[in-house]
Amino acid sequence: MSKKLITIVGIGPGISSAVARKFAKEDFRLALVARNEERLLKYKEEFESTGVEVSVYKADAGDESSLIEAFEKLKTNSGSTDVLLYNVFAMRQSTPLRLKYDELITDFKINVAGALLSSQLVLPDMIQRKEGCILFTGGGLSLEPVPVYSSLGVGKAGLRNLCFSLYGELKSKGIHAATVTVTGFVKAGTKWDPDLIAEEFWKLYLQKQPDFQREIII
Repeated sequence: MSKKLITIVGIGPGISSAVARKFAKEDFRLALVARNEERLLKYKEEFESTGVEVSVYKADAGDESSLIEAFEKLKTNSGSTDVLLYNVFAMRQSTPLRLKYDELITDFKINVAGALLSSQLVLPDMIQRKEGCILFTGGGLSLEPVPVYSSLGVGKAGLRNLCFSLYGELKSKGIHAATVTVTGFVKAGTKWDPDLIAEEFWKLYLQKQPDFQREIII
């Protein structure tokens, strides 16, 4: 397997599919992870039709055993991950006064804990090779909360904090952890065009130690 592999957790329309297209264009193999099997098969067919090598794995990012099983299959079938993009989030409309305890816990598992576990599942090989890149799709709610999206705000703030902690721990090991923090609505033809955002992820991937950035804010 001479081509490098990017694993995308949370493949779907918008940022993640744009990142998949960008990395595929740069001769990466794709491993796509999502909860929706129909969506996975759609993307597999789409990318294979353009000659891209792609494998798909069904998993629930908020379920520990589901993620572990998917990554075990992924490593067996596709090999070690060179780049990880975690692009999963749970969004619900609820202010802090209405948000229920169990809802916050459920969302936090998807928004943050799944990101931690996904990182931990690919890091041993990266550490052994002394290279690798772990990327996260961040959000403006981590910088400026909006009460009606309180759970997602907590999640994006937690994800940003996790990213910065990983950055601090991994930089000396030659591994780059970083986030692209998107502060607006993703829409083609704007500064938050998914293809433009994908280019920012690619810039982060190309960075070499000691010039690693831990965050790009758009």
